[in-house]
Amino acid sequence: MRHFVRPEGAPPTNGYSHAVAFTGAVVAVSGQVPVDHEGRLVGEGNAEAQIRQVYANLATALAAAGSSLDHVIKLTVYLTDLQDLPAFRRVRDEHQNPERPPACSLVQVGGLVHPAFRVEIDAWAAVPASA
Repeated sequence: MRHFVRPEGAPPTNGYSHAVAFTGAVVAVSGQVPVDHEGRLVGEGNAEAQIRQVYANLATALAAAGSSLDHVIKLTVYLTDLQDLPAFRRVRDEHQNPERPPACSLVQVGGLVHPAFRVEIDAWAAVPASA
């Protein structure tokens, strides 16, 4: 996997790559929301707690498919409030290598499937050949 964090002529980034190239199998992970393994909302009103749960759910889904957060090539992040962006960046930075960040799109949305959800994240990841 090759990360092109800031190719010549591209604008600065903040925790993402402008492009990521890879060869091999890929897994698409559906949008993960802040619910635990029993379907209970985690962190009502607490963006950071919700984002942590979403990352835990991403890790679980990726592991089931033979991948991991280290192999994510693209994230799409949906936030209902851009005031939650600092919390997202804090949690994101705990889960990704700053030298090899995934490509990322971040979108503010008017709402998610449950009114208490503040965040949803979907991902594309490479599946290592040994998986």
